[in-house]
Amino acid sequence: MQSDTSPLADPDFPGRDSGAGAGTGRAGKPSRSLVRSETLIVLALSLGASAVSALISFIGSVTKPGGLKDQAATLNASHAPGRPWLDLAWQLFGIATALVPVVLVAHLLLREAPAGQRGTGLRTIGFDRRRPGFDLSRGVGLAAAIGGSGLLLYLGARATGANLTVVPEALPEVWWKIPVLIASAVQNAVLEEVIVVGYLLRRLGQLGWTPMAALAASSALRGVYHLYQGVGGFFGNMVMGVIFVLLYRRWGRVGPLVAAHAVIDIVAFVGYALLAGRVGWLPTG
Repeated sequence: MQSDTSPLADPDFPGRDSGAGAGTGRAGKPSRSLVRSETLIVLALSLGASAVSALISFIGSVTKPGGLKDQAATLNASHAPGRPWLDLAWQLFGIATALVPVVLVAHLLLREAPAGQRGTGLRTIGFDRRRPGFDLSRGVGLAAAIGGSGLLLYLGARATGANLTVVPEALPEVWWKIPVLIASAVQNAVLEEVIVVGYLLRRLGQLGWTPMAALAASSALRGVYHLYQGVGGFFGNMVMGVIFVLLYRRWGRVGPLVAAHAVIDIVAFVGYALLAGRVGWLPTG
C-alpha cells in the first residue's frame, strides 16, 4: 500500500482518480456502467482481442504433436514475399492501424473535462513531451535491467520445453527492413503501455478497483496476450507488467515505460536480424 504522500493519494493521479475533477465527463461524472462499457470496448478493439487470439494460439500449440520448442512464433513476417514494395505497404498499414486504439484512447481522455473545457488527453497518463530526458533516461535504464533477464528467462523456458521458439523477424533482406522493425517496436511499446497501463489503470481506478486488483488485472492481461509464445512468455511478461505498474504509480508517467519497451523490442528485433545464424546460442526456429 502507498502512503498518503504518494501519487496514488492524489485524486488527479492517473489510474487512481475516482472520476471527479479532471475525470468528469462533459455532462458530469460518467456512470460506472458507461466507464465499464467504454473500457471493454477499447480492450475488445485492442489488447483484449489480442489476449483471446493468443489464448487460442496457445491451445493450438500445446495440443499439437511434438514439443513447444519445436514450434515457432514469428513476430514480424513478410506479407508479400517477393514483392518488396507491396510488402512495405502492408507493413506500414499494419503498424498504422495497430495504433488506432491509442488514438481512440487519446480522444476519450480529451473528453474528460467539464463542459466548455478541453481535457489533457494522453498528457493525463504522462505520455507527452514535457519530460523527454526523464522518460528516455529512465526508459533506457529500465530496459537494461529487464532485457537481459528476459532473454535468460526465454532461453531457459525454451530449453525446458515451456516456450515456443520466438522468431522476432522473418523479413526479406530489403532496404526498409531495419526501419520497419524499429517502427514495429515503437508501435508495440506505445500500444501496450498506453492501453494496458495508463488507460486501464485509470479506468479501473474510476470503477473503484483497489490498487492491488488493478495491478493484477493489468499484469495478467499483459501475460495472456503473450501466451502465443508459451508459458515462459506468459510469466515473463506478467512479471514485467507488475514492475511497469509499480513504476507507473511511482513516476506518474507512461513515457518511461514506452521508452523501455521500445528499446527492449528494438534490441530484440534488430539484434535478431543481425545475429540469427551467426551465433550458436540464439534459437532460430
